Amino acid sequence: MSSVRELPVAGGEPSDLTVDALRGRLERSLAELESAVVAFSGGVDSSVVAALAARALGDRALAVTAVSPALASGELEGASGVAAAIGVEHLVIATDELGREGYRRNARDRCYHCKTELYGELWRLAAERGFAVLLSGANADDRGDWRPGLRAAAEHGVRHPLLEAEAGKAEVRALARRLGVPSAEKPASPCLASRLPYGTRVEPARLARVDRAERAVRALGYPVLRVRHHEDLGKLELPAADLERALAPAARAAIATALREAGYVRTAIDLEPLRSGALNEGFQSPSGEATHG
Repeated sequence: MSSVRELPVAGGEPSDLTVDALRGRLERSLAELESAVVAFSGGVDSSVVAALAARALGDRALAVTAVSPALASGELEGASGVAAAIGVEHLVIATDELGREGYRRNARDRCYHCKTELYGELWRLAAERGFAVLLSGANADDRGDWRPGLRAAAEHGVRHPLLEAEAGKAEVRALARRLGVPSAEKPASPCLASRLPYGTRVEPARLARVDRAERAVRALGYPVLRVRHHEDLGKLELPAADLERALAPAARAAIATALREAGYVRTAIDLEPLRSGALNEGFQSPSGEATHG
């Protein structure tokens, strides 16, 4: 395998040659596996891994989505649709991360406990079905962020094809478009527990309130959002492109009503644009690198 990696073209978009070379490397690497289970959320990263695994391994590839109270409404249906479109067998399992005190405590290592539960259940399924390898959708950009889930993956022997191929998010999205993956432009959608500040215990009722609030605001025409849970206060975060219209008096009143009907006594719209991973900004990863969200 060549260690030479062509640079993206101007504007940050990988060239066609880069994308084709990446696809070839990934398919050859996956074809060497006996069989594989893909931890499949339906997001762009895991969808690309599942699509390539299906191409390389056929019916020896299996995409598995985990369902729990932390999964936002609509995510399972979206994952099922992507699996059907890319032609990979898809199963759904239940996980019980809420049964783990480390997860409910919601310290900065919450994702470690979540992924420990997930990978344990996936390996049990893999053993029952005779699958040899467990794959995730982690990409090269994840190295620079606080990702305690990668520690759980290492402990469970999980492979990360995109990370191993040094494929970052821009390349993954370009590859998804080339493969016709429906979630190629899907925004990141972390679990509902990420809306709770560290130290606020993860409880089903809190997750349900966040989910109701986000569904209600999404119905008003805001497809990308976060509702941060601060007990009786629900604070809405929106991308810069949606902030101006959300702050208009009529829109602001409608948003406040939606949040109150979901169960929040007080409501607010953050004047800072939504930035995925902002909760971790400035936090040190195990490698000593500061996170940048």
